[in-house]
Amino acid sequence: MSLISGLDDKACVLICGASRGIGLALCNALARREDVDQLIAVSRHATQNPALRALADANPNRILLVDCDAREEASLAAMAAQAGERCAHLHVVISTLGILHQENARAEKSLAQLDLASLHASFTTNAFAPILLLKHLLPLLRKQPATFAALSARVGSISDNRLGGWYSYRASKSALNQLLHTASIELKRLNPNATVLALHPGTTDTELSRPFQGNVPEGKLFETTFAAQCIVELIGRLGPSVTGSFWGWDGRNIPW
Repeated sequence: MSLISGLDDKACVLICGASRGIGLALCNALARREDVDQLIAVSRHATQNPALRALADANPNRILLVDCDAREEASLAAMAAQAGERCAHLHVVISTLGILHQENARAEKSLAQLDLASLHASFTTNAFAPILLLKHLLPLLRKQPATFAALSARVGSISDNRLGGWYSYRASKSALNQLLHTASIELKRLNPNATVLALHPGTTDTELSRPFQGNVPEGKLFETTFAAQCIVELIGRLGPSVTGSFWGWDGRNIPW
């Protein structure tokens, strides 16, 4: 399967949030593909990450490590300039940015647990950082087939919300979905061969989910390698005809 619809050549790929979890698994998976020419791995401390360093050393001249705090626009702008020096066009960009219960964010169970700091932290990382990533990489997505995918979450679906709780996380993922859908409309005008996707990777064994894994049904907690495989397969299958849509790891469309 081609990495994305309509791509006949080797791809330039950028992963933001590359240093751990699903992001690192995606880097490992994509580095093994012969149809990936260049892989740009972005995280706050990418150049100091042992796993990314080992991957770059094993793939000389194919992998670029870029330090970037996606919560800061100046850092995003500098990263985009570095990416542009390596690749004139990006065929695939995947954002794995997200927090639930760290860096001032909280998985609130009630209104009484809400506070401004938690709301701000959740929205900054879960919604604002991915869409600003797209903003700064837009010049590199305008000429050829391109897919921008960001990891969302099923709990961001308003119509699927039957349990309540997790106010900041749910709302920030809902905001991300709206931002991506809106951006897909603009990007389609600029590049009819572009696709923007919100993807739910399933509950994956990462730092984000570990405090809550006791409630996950048997067989529904995925390894990061499996989640990465599902994401790559979705990106390969979903093209411009469904841009601006929301999909689960199992290939099913998720209601807003």
